[in-house]
Amino acid sequence: MIINNGFEVAQSADRIWQFFDDIPQVAACLPGAKLDQDLGGGHYKGGVAISMGPVRLNFAGTADIVEKDDAGKKIVVNAAGADAKGRGNAAMTVSAKLTPRGGSSTRVDVSMDLQLAGAAAQYGRGMISDFTAIMMNDFANNMADRITRLQRGESAASIDASAGSNRVGGLALAMRAGRLAFSRLIRKFFLPYQTPA
Repeated sequence: MIINNGFEVAQSADRIWQFFDDIPQVAACLPGAKLDQDLGGGHYKGGVAISMGPVRLNFAGTADIVEKDDAGKKIVVNAAGADAKGRGNAAMTVSAKLTPRGGSSTRVDVSMDLQLAGAAAQYGRGMISDFTAIMMNDFANNMADRITRLQRGESAASIDASAGSNRVGGLALAMRAGRLAFSRLIRKFFLPYQTPA
């Protein structure tokens, strides 16, 4: 399942590219994710905590840089893990590409290909797609915020501390996914019957 998103940051592409030198900081932009062991050579260990309605999963696994193009300012990271209680596994490929927008603004395009198996996959493609879209949107917003705050001189530790208190819980995510699903139903069933003015 592929989800694409993009955002602009009021910083130069070179400054933002420096941010991508610290993959644990990039991972911290995904709610519930943390890379806490640097294994060297672009390999990391960590985990992701996911709450999807009543299902709460804690994936432990690895993240590996599989592509890093300094000239083209593109990075690709593969991550995979399994739930600590054996209820499922996940694999994700995240790619980010920077495009200068003139002046000191940069477009960051992010693509996430997420594969879930086990308890999290029982919700069906629609809800997983909505959930992934919400997570991708939060990832993009958190990344833009983190880059801006680091450029203002805030420390990573202080950003992490404030982010920890703002994590989105399972109920809030479920409600946001429910709103997306409801909007999709409205478009599916009511928009085809509208008559042109």
